[in-house]
Amino acid sequence: MPQTGLPARRTAHHLLMQITGEGRLMSELIGAGALASLAPEDRARAQRLATATLRGLDRADRMLKPYLKKTPPDHVMHALRLGVIELCSGEAPHGVVNAYVEIVARNKRTQAMKGLTNAVLRKIAAEGQAGWDSRPVPLTPGWLRQPLVAAWGREAVTAIEAVHFAGAPLDLTAKTDPAAVATATGGIVLPTGTVRLAEAGQVTTLPGYTSGDWWVQDAAAALPVRLLGDVAGQRVLDLCAAPGGKTMQLAAAGAATTAVDISDTRMQRVRDNLARTGLSAETVVSDAFAFDQGGFDAVLLDAPCSATGTIRRHPDLPYAKDGAEFGALMDQQSALIDHALRLLKPGGRLLFCTCSLLPDEGEVQVEEALDRHPGLQITPPPQPLSDIVQDWATPEGGLRLRPDYWADQGGMDGFYIALLTKPA
Repeated sequence: MPQTGLPARRTAHHLLMQITGEGRLMSELIGAGALASLAPEDRARAQRLATATLRGLDRADRMLKPYLKKTPPDHVMHALRLGVIELCSGEAPHGVVNAYVEIVARNKRTQAMKGLTNAVLRKIAAEGQAGWDSRPVPLTPGWLRQPLVAAWGREAVTAIEAVHFAGAPLDLTAKTDPAAVATATGGIVLPTGTVRLAEAGQVTTLPGYTSGDWWVQDAAAALPVRLLGDVAGQRVLDLCAAPGGKTMQLAAAGAATTAVDISDTRMQRVRDNLARTGLSAETVVSDAFAFDQGGFDAVLLDAPCSATGTIRRHPDLPYAKDGAEFGALMDQQSALIDHALRLLKPGGRLLFCTCSLLPDEGEVQVEEALDRHPGLQITPPPQPLSDIVQDWATPEGGLRLRPDYWADQGGMDGFYIALLTKPA
């Protein structure tokens, strides 16, 4: 990256400062205009650089440690981390070192450390790709790694971290014909029906985007609706609908779909995607608890959660969060399950899921719901899906998906799914 890349580097540095220092997610920062002043090519560069640094942050710190007597201020440390990522990915050392020395020098509080920045990054440049490759896979921050190890064991968490570090391929859900979408886009069809692309490029330029033949949706996120089987003609409620992938799945399957979300901004995205794909669903902007229409054949509740299952696509999450709000989210999940059951007709089905790796947001929620609601039962996946997912079954009857599943094909998000049937 030549010296003309300084605006993108400064923006990437700003993103890291905000994520780790202010606890703001990258999507929030970008939505608030963090990239707005950049040229289009610099926007992509800044986001890509910040994402790569977050994904490899622990490894970058291991490379830097021998050259630092003590940890410098965050402003300097993030410049060094960004420099490590660039130098170890083949960028020209002269331009990289000069750029991050300038970023450090522009801050009055750290300008005295520009010499340190220069010296350390030149030593990193001497190590280069070989030094980077010799370090272990980056570890998840301790506040999250500890409960994950307690839940799944150290070996599984190490495998999960390897998938997180590798990043995610692009997954598409076809409106009607996965095989045709795979042929058009150069992807493969996974056993669950998702189309996966190893190298996607610009999404909006892929064949079938404009004609609405598919939408972007991780393989794990696309699985819950498939557990419902044939929903043609049924009234189905998507209770926390945005960004709308599951709403479109339901509509494409012929369900009379109602999508509810509290955010008008997020719901507009759902409407836009419905329009692009030529699908139809009723959209309602409302707090989930305030929505009181009943008599649904099925309710899909993808409940607000920690999103710890999405780290391979959102590596900022474990650095922006510390788990402090997770207890309140779990209480909300329990209340949402109870509310969703009230919206079902007798004998109706509740599809509960969370994009979380924490059992307290999945397995435990369903165990407690079964205790709270006598007669509530777990419904097994339909054939032939049950044969594909049998290894993911959990003792209480749900499904546990983890990033290290299908790791050789790019993994998947962490998800928990359970299909519950209300007493008739």
